[in-house]
Amino acid sequence: MPSLTWVVALSDPALAAEVSDLRRRLHEAGFTDAGPLPARPEDAGRRSEGGTDRVCHATVVWADHRLDDALTERLLGLPGPVVLAGPTLDAADPCGSLAEAAGVDPGCRTPVHDVRVRPGRDAGPLLAERVPDHSHTGGAHLGPHSHVRDGVLTLDKADDDVEVLLTARLGLADQPVATWRPRTGILTWTLGARPGAVTARGPLRLLLLALRRVTGLGEPAAVRVGLLGYGAIGHEHSRAVRAVPGLELAAMCDVSPQRLADARAHAGEHAARLRTYDDAEALIADPQLDLVVVSTPPSTHAAWARTALAAGKHVVVEKPFAIRTCEADGVLELARERGLVAMVYQNRRFDPDYLALRSAVRAGHLGRLFHLEAFVGGHGHPCNLWHSDAAVSGGAFYDWGAHVLDQLLDLVDDEVQHVTAATHKLRWFDVTNADHSRVTVRFAGGAEASFVYSDLAAALKPRWYVLGTEGAVVGHWRTERVIGRTDIGTLAEDVLSPADSPPLLDLHAADGSVTRLATPPGPAHAFHAELADRIQLGLASRVTGEQSRRVLAVMEAAVSSAESGGLPVVPR
Repeated sequence: MPSLTWVVALSDPALAAEVSDLRRRLHEAGFTDAGPLPARPEDAGRRSEGGTDRVCHATVVWADHRLDDALTERLLGLPGPVVLAGPTLDAADPCGSLAEAAGVDPGCRTPVHDVRVRPGRDAGPLLAERVPDHSHTGGAHLGPHSHVRDGVLTLDKADDDVEVLLTARLGLADQPVATWRPRTGILTWTLGARPGAVTARGPLRLLLLALRRVTGLGEPAAVRVGLLGYGAIGHEHSRAVRAVPGLELAAMCDVSPQRLADARAHAGEHAARLRTYDDAEALIADPQLDLVVVSTPPSTHAAWARTALAAGKHVVVEKPFAIRTCEADGVLELARERGLVAMVYQNRRFDPDYLALRSAVRAGHLGRLFHLEAFVGGHGHPCNLWHSDAAVSGGAFYDWGAHVLDQLLDLVDDEVQHVTAATHKLRWFDVTNADHSRVTVRFAGGAEASFVYSDLAAALKPRWYVLGTEGAVVGHWRTERVIGRTDIGTLAEDVLSPADSPPLLDLHAADGSVTRLATPPGPAHAFHAELADRIQLGLASRVTGEQSRRVLAVMEAAVSSAESGGLPVVPR
């Protein structure tokens, strides 16, 4: 187990708080806290394992004012790696002895701006493959990069034996922001000189990987993934697993030979080494799998998740988590017992409109939220698949509700007081789901959030209607068309469902002004990238199994409330 000794000398309390949070996150990622700097240099730095010395300890220095000479001399005498982080090089080393040991000559720090961090010439696969590729958002000319809002410390020079791990572009030059000098064991990490730039997810991932490199941990093993069920969502999981560094598509299972053939065709160059099964238990028993993605109908989610966990596999379950909370509790308890990950694919947590709305809320543009409405639907016959069979899917509350209620519960950081709900069955009698359903969540602090899903809505409500004490956001549906030609040259027009296009968001301020919020696409395959970070690196994910269990509890309470004529029900 690698360990870190911390030397923190920060006069900025906000920066000190972020570094403290960083220490907690690195501890969760497997880097134990080794306590204060040892009195004797020979007490730190190496541990013998099986007769072989392996570096497993580093000292991290984060300082924004001058270190005394005695402390600097002790740091230079340490046998293990020393990380000079944040403002240390430009604020804590006026005599330049630490910079000299690092083999760099620091210049000045730029003003704070959007810094794009890129792999350096010596990054190697460990770092280079984990820098996101933003070509899907029009950033192909920029190459892979990670964003952080910070200043960049320019380096006037770096010695020939200094490895450049990460850089940031200033003008036409690449400025190193992370360097490693093996001869002296000094890693410089000049990001994180201001609050907000220490624990940002992109740089945090790269810092963790740099620490793995210098402490000898190296590249974590790939997570070998098996897809259990290859229905409508199969291509999405296949594409994401093949695109995300750290994940490896290894196997898939479906009872349909045609779907397995489609899966192989979609896998492209990966198809040759892809193992296929028509029996779920055989897939789960595959000893070469680390993770199983359960994409079977909802009524079977919990059973297959428990089977996979019992076999020692991490699990991702499609929405909803299960039909009953007791089933989800069993999955989460088994995952905790086995030390494994159990998550639900809450992919709409990363929808462009939701990310924009959440950002506006977190920035305080709406003030305190007190009334939230969300709507999905239209007027038309529901699908005839298991989605419309309440015995299999859980009913209307469980289909889109698994998405939208997850968003609403993420927006309102408060305990749920009770749930009320109502349903109508008036027209589509050949399916068992309700034609129209409404669920309202009352929070302990007084806020209310409602979600309506309808197959009887000839007129659409806004996708979002969110009120706060300082402003509001309204999400307007779009009706988009894909225009083409038929094979004889006439117009071919495919009208998309409103739910297939991100809505337009308007921010209404208290003074009457209205601002259209930008809704650019987020990082590609964000859920799967965080999943890889969670399993390989120990970094926390924004989506957790416990959050999805909370969503399930609200949906379960909604069913009970609707059956009782709308009486309030407290979620379990």
